[in-house]
Amino acid sequence: MLTIIVPSSELYDEKNNEFIQIKEQTIVLEHSLVSIAKWESKWKKSFLSTQEKTVNEWVDYIRCMTITKNVNPLVYKTINNSASEAIKRYMNDPMTATYFSDNGSKNAGRSIVTAEVVYYWMISLGIPFECQKWHFNRLMALIRVCDIKNNSGKKMSQREILTRNQALNEERKRKYKTRG
Repeated sequence: MLTIIVPSSELYDEKNNEFIQIKEQTIVLEHSLVSIAKWESKWKKSFLSTQEKTVNEWVDYIRCMTITKNVNPLVYKTINNSASEAIKRYMNDPMTATYFSDNGSKNAGRSIVTAEVVYYWMISLGIPFECQKWHFNRLMALIRVCDIKNNSGKKMSQREILTRNQALNEERKRKYKTRG
Protein backbone atom coordinates (compact mmCIF):
# COMPACT_ATOMS: atom_id res chain seq x y z
CA MET A 1 0.00 0.00 0.00
CA LEU A 2 1.03 3.56 -0.61
CA THR A 3 -0.18 6.53 1.41
CA ILE A 4 -0.03 9.95 -0.20
CA ILE A 5 -1.09 13.31 1.14
CA VAL A 6 -2.75 15.56 -1.39
CA PRO A 7 -2.32 19.13 -0.11
CA SER A 8 -5.18 21.58 0.03
CA SER A 9 -5.62 23.57 -3.14
CA GLU A 10 -7.98 25.69 -5.13
CA LEU A 11 -9.66 24.91 -8.44
CA TYR A 12 -11.54 27.26 -10.69
CA ASP A 13 -14.93 26.19 -11.97
CA GLU A 14 -15.39 27.94 -15.31
CA LYS A 15 -18.97 26.74 -15.61
CA ASN A 16 -20.09 28.48 -12.41
CA ASN A 17 -17.39 31.18 -12.49
CA GLU A 18 -16.16 30.43 -8.97
CA PHE A 19 -13.21 29.03 -7.04
CA ILE A 20 -13.55 25.71 -5.24
CA GLN A 21 -11.51 24.99 -2.11
CA ILE A 22 -10.17 21.43 -1.93
CA LYS A 23 -9.18 20.29 1.57
CA GLU A 24 -5.98 18.34 2.22
CA GLN A 25 -6.67 14.63 1.97
CA THR A 26 -4.69 11.52 2.80
CA ILE A 27 -5.41 8.66 0.43
CA VAL A 28 -4.25 5.06 0.58
CA LEU A 29 -3.60 3.30 -2.72
CA GLU A 30 -3.17 -0.37 -3.65
CA HIS A 31 -1.87 -1.42 -7.07
CA SER A 32 -3.63 -4.78 -7.34
CA LEU A 33 -5.49 -7.01 -9.75
CA VAL A 34 -8.74 -5.63 -8.30
CA SER A 35 -7.66 -2.08 -9.28
CA ILE A 36 -6.70 -3.17 -12.78
CA ALA A 37 -10.01 -5.00 -13.25
CA LYS A 38 -11.97 -1.90 -12.17
CA TRP A 39 -10.03 0.29 -14.60
CA GLU A 40 -10.41 -2.15 -17.51
CA SER A 41 -14.15 -2.48 -16.92
CA LYS A 42 -14.49 1.27 -17.40
CA TRP A 43 -12.02 1.87 -20.24
CA LYS A 44 -12.60 -1.43 -22.11
CA LYS A 45 -8.91 -1.96 -22.91
CA SER A 46 -5.89 -3.65 -21.40
CA PHE A 47 -4.23 -1.68 -18.62
CA LEU A 48 -1.06 -3.76 -19.02
CA SER A 49 -0.53 -2.84 -22.66
CA THR A 50 2.51 -0.72 -23.53
CA GLN A 51 0.26 1.97 -25.02
CA GLU A 52 0.61 5.31 -23.20
CA LYS A 53 -2.27 6.28 -20.93
CA THR A 54 -3.96 9.65 -21.29
CA VAL A 55 -4.05 12.00 -18.29
CA ASN A 56 -7.71 11.06 -17.71
CA GLU A 57 -6.91 7.33 -17.86
CA TRP A 58 -3.98 7.75 -15.45
CA VAL A 59 -6.03 9.81 -12.98
CA ASP A 60 -8.83 7.26 -13.19
CA TYR A 61 -6.41 4.43 -12.42
CA ILE A 62 -5.31 6.30 -9.29
CA ARG A 63 -9.01 6.50 -8.37
CA CYS A 64 -9.34 2.74 -8.97
CA MET A 65 -6.34 2.09 -6.70
CA THR A 66 -7.81 4.16 -3.86
CA ILE A 67 -8.97 2.13 -0.89
CA THR A 68 -9.71 5.18 1.28
CA LYS A 69 -13.45 5.73 1.62
CA ASN A 70 -15.33 8.95 0.77
CA VAL A 71 -12.58 10.72 -1.18
CA ASN A 72 -13.62 14.01 -2.75
CA PRO A 73 -13.47 13.30 -6.54
CA LEU A 74 -11.84 16.71 -7.13
CA VAL A 75 -8.82 15.61 -5.07
CA TYR A 76 -7.62 13.51 -8.01
CA LYS A 77 -7.38 16.64 -10.16
CA THR A 78 -4.97 18.22 -7.69
CA ILE A 79 -2.42 15.39 -7.43
CA ASN A 80 0.94 17.01 -8.13
CA ASN A 81 3.91 15.65 -10.12
CA SER A 82 5.87 14.48 -7.08
CA ALA A 83 2.90 12.42 -5.84
CA SER A 84 2.38 11.09 -9.34
CA GLU A 85 6.05 10.03 -9.52
CA ALA A 86 5.78 8.38 -6.10
CA ILE A 87 2.77 6.43 -7.37
CA LYS A 88 4.68 5.30 -10.47
CA ARG A 89 7.68 4.21 -8.36
CA TYR A 90 5.33 2.27 -6.08
CA MET A 91 3.67 0.58 -9.07
CA ASN A 92 7.07 -0.43 -10.50
CA ASP A 93 8.40 -1.78 -7.20
CA PRO A 94 8.65 -5.59 -7.47
CA MET A 95 7.49 -6.00 -3.82
CA THR A 96 9.36 -9.29 -3.63
CA ALA A 97 12.86 -10.67 -3.31
CA THR A 98 12.11 -13.18 -6.07
CA TYR A 99 13.98 -12.67 -9.31
CA PHE A 100 14.16 -14.52 -12.60
CA SER A 101 17.23 -15.19 -14.68
CA ASP A 102 15.63 -14.81 -18.10
CA ASN A 103 14.11 -11.70 -19.67
CA GLY A 104 10.48 -12.72 -19.90
CA SER A 105 8.22 -15.64 -20.42
CA LYS A 106 8.13 -17.72 -23.55
CA ASN A 107 4.65 -16.40 -24.34
CA ALA A 108 5.49 -12.69 -23.92
CA GLY A 109 4.14 -10.55 -26.72
CA ARG A 110 1.88 -13.21 -28.16
CA SER A 111 -1.39 -12.08 -26.62
CA ILE A 112 -2.99 -9.16 -24.86
CA VAL A 113 -2.97 -9.57 -21.10
CA THR A 114 -6.09 -8.33 -19.34
CA ALA A 115 -7.37 -8.77 -15.81
CA GLU A 116 -9.40 -11.78 -16.96
CA VAL A 117 -6.25 -13.47 -18.28
CA VAL A 118 -4.54 -12.95 -14.92
CA TYR A 119 -7.60 -14.36 -13.13
CA TYR A 120 -7.41 -17.38 -15.47
CA TRP A 121 -3.75 -17.88 -14.55
CA MET A 122 -4.69 -17.72 -10.87
CA ILE A 123 -7.44 -20.31 -11.33
CA SER A 124 -5.34 -22.66 -13.46
CA LEU A 125 -2.45 -22.48 -10.98
CA GLY A 126 -4.68 -22.86 -7.93
CA ILE A 127 -3.82 -19.45 -6.50
CA PRO A 128 -6.52 -18.31 -4.03
CA PHE A 129 -8.58 -15.25 -4.90
CA GLU A 130 -7.45 -13.44 -1.75
CA CYS A 131 -4.17 -12.84 -3.63
CA GLN A 132 -6.00 -10.50 -6.03
CA LYS A 133 -5.54 -7.78 -3.42
CA TRP A 134 -1.76 -8.18 -3.28
CA HIS A 135 0.51 -5.67 -4.97
CA PHE A 136 0.21 -6.59 -8.63
CA ASN A 137 3.93 -7.22 -9.21
CA ARG A 138 4.05 -9.61 -6.25
CA LEU A 139 1.04 -11.50 -7.63
CA MET A 140 2.72 -11.74 -11.05
CA ALA A 141 5.90 -13.07 -9.40
CA LEU A 142 3.83 -15.76 -7.64
CA ILE A 143 2.15 -16.71 -10.93
CA ARG A 144 5.52 -16.97 -12.61
CA VAL A 145 7.00 -19.07 -9.79
CA CYS A 146 4.01 -21.44 -9.94
CA ASP A 147 4.36 -21.71 -13.71
CA ILE A 148 8.10 -22.42 -13.48
CA LYS A 149 7.65 -25.01 -10.72
CA ASN A 150 4.81 -26.71 -12.60
CA ASN A 151 6.87 -26.89 -15.79
CA SER A 152 10.28 -27.63 -14.26
CA GLY A 153 10.14 -31.33 -15.17
CA LYS A 154 9.31 -30.72 -18.83
CA LYS A 155 12.01 -30.92 -21.48
CA MET A 156 12.84 -27.96 -23.66
CA SER A 157 12.16 -28.28 -27.37
CA GLN A 158 15.06 -28.29 -29.81
CA ARG A 159 14.17 -24.74 -30.86
CA GLU A 160 14.10 -23.53 -27.23
CA ILE A 161 17.51 -25.10 -26.59
CA LEU A 162 19.00 -23.48 -29.71
CA THR A 163 17.52 -20.07 -28.84
CA ARG A 164 18.80 -20.26 -25.27
CA ASN A 165 22.28 -21.37 -26.38
CA GLN A 166 22.48 -18.61 -28.97
CA ALA A 167 21.57 -16.00 -26.34
CA LEU A 168 24.18 -17.42 -23.94
CA ASN A 169 26.84 -17.36 -26.66
CA GLU A 170 26.04 -13.74 -27.58
CA GLU A 171 26.19 -12.74 -23.93
CA ARG A 172 29.59 -14.44 -23.50
CA LYS A 173 30.97 -12.81 -26.66
CA ARG A 174 29.98 -9.38 -25.30
CA LYS A 175 31.34 -10.18 -21.84
CA TYR A 176 34.73 -11.41 -23.07
CA LYS A 177 34.88 -9.04 -26.06
CA THR A 178 35.39 -11.81 -28.60
CA ARG A 179 33.87 -12.64 -31.95
CA GLY A 180 33.27 -16.28 -31.21
